[in-house]
Amino acid sequence: MIKEIQLRVNLIEERKENILLYKASKQLGVDKKEISAVKILRKSIDARKKDIIFNYKVAVYINEKIPEKSDYVFEYKDVSKAKEVHIIGFGPAGMYAALRCIELGYKPVVLERGKNVQDRRRDLKAINQDHFVNEDSNYCFGEGGAGTYSDGKLYTRSLKRGDVRRIFENLVFHGATEQILVDAHPHIGTNKLPKIIQNIRENILKFGGEIHFETKVIDFVVKNNKLQAIQLQNGEEITANAVILATGHSARDIYELLHKKEIAIKAKSFAMGVRVEHPQEIIDQIQYNCSGERDELLPAAAYSLVNQVNNRGVYSFCMCPGGFIVPAATTNGEVVVNGMSPSRRNNKFANSGIVVELDIKQDFKKYEKFGELKGLEFQKDLEKIAFFAGGRTQTAPAQRLVDFVDGKISSDLNETSYQPGLKSAPLHSLLPRIIGSRLRKGFPEFGKKMHGYFTNEANIVGVESRTSSPVNIPRKENLEHTEIEGLFPCGEGGGYAGGIISAAMDGERCAEAAIANFR
Repeated sequence: MIKEIQLRVNLIEERKENILLYKASKQLGVDKKEISAVKILRKSIDARKKDIIFNYKVAVYINEKIPEKSDYVFEYKDVSKAKEVHIIGFGPAGMYAALRCIELGYKPVVLERGKNVQDRRRDLKAINQDHFVNEDSNYCFGEGGAGTYSDGKLYTRSLKRGDVRRIFENLVFHGATEQILVDAHPHIGTNKLPKIIQNIRENILKFGGEIHFETKVIDFVVKNNKLQAIQLQNGEEITANAVILATGHSARDIYELLHKKEIAIKAKSFAMGVRVEHPQEIIDQIQYNCSGERDELLPAAAYSLVNQVNNRGVYSFCMCPGGFIVPAATTNGEVVVNGMSPSRRNNKFANSGIVVELDIKQDFKKYEKFGELKGLEFQKDLEKIAFFAGGRTQTAPAQRLVDFVDGKISSDLNETSYQPGLKSAPLHSLLPRIIGSRLRKGFPEFGKKMHGYFTNEANIVGVESRTSSPVNIPRKENLEHTEIEGLFPCGEGGGYAGGIISAAMDGERCAEAAIANFR
């Protein structure tokens, strides 16, 4: 017999050995000797009150053995001589599209403009230390996509788009810890994710798939509204029947190419703002109602904040407890910031994007001349402003939090995790009013919800501009582009995902759709 139950454990109890067995026995009225195992299905922390509670969902095995293997089986077959599906981009969407192709007996041919995870490291070092951006190999482009070196958070709200559990189980199959199957907000960590991605790559190659790094797509050959071939930067032309376009939300050249060729794209609403960075200890003290250091059993505290300001949402995005702020520009002449955390989340800072909802129909009147690229051009301009305000390097413009709200230039700044460094700048006047004025009203409101959050011990750093794509590439119900037969817009770059897991699910769906196109 297997019983699924909920258990609540306080901090004192959490330290006790076999506490879940004891509580399960008591709750079910079953002798402990009859319980073969207690399997944790889900774990979360409730810190809303002073007495912190660990919530467990468990499966209790009564006189029954716990299964040794997962219910999910990933059966890959040799596809070296099978029909080909071309995949542009090797982020989460592209990787999972490739894996799904192999499961279904088709050969994925991946074209990735960036480098593999190992070689990317040198280019990330160049951004952080030399302030030089390799436009094809950076925090956004390369094997694994933007998530590889910018956190690896696995939380998603896209529960209706596919089998979320299957995506997690596949990560475990490729080397992730089983803890991601349990945690309410799972996270792999930027230090561990590259190895998992390498394992995925090796598996794709092992079963006959192809992956071509430093291979940039610059054009599509289209005849009679059907995709015929892909043109590469090296001059090569590849005949293609089905192409999954999984280039990510920062591949602006792809949007510009489609716009130039008059292939349908649509401007879409998105969000922009800043990164705010606090000492992690401040966030811990607020969230855990403690003084001094948090209890050793508690992870670095996270937060989620939202407030309506002038009929627009102002909210936290990609919160990184115990993390770092990183330079996420994809070309020289712009400054973009993002956040990441190592698996242990043991850095002394907490950072989060704080962004403002922008309405594509109302907020870009001055950019109408750019048509469907108006949001993208606005995004570019804000990143250029940040570049010049930071001193024309990857040094980022920054301001103390209260100074920003008060409209005061900071005479000095707090210590930061951002390696290229910070420069004091009047972000209160540099940010467009549609963003800056709402942030200046939103931060004090956040301080009311989290007492101690609104403090000059925090820096705000500009700009957080790559939250999602400012462009949507439309597709039909069969996931094929509305105009171009054989082209399947996918993942974040197409405007259909907002993170690693939702992009992976969309990658699988697009692989299935592309394969159906052969029949």
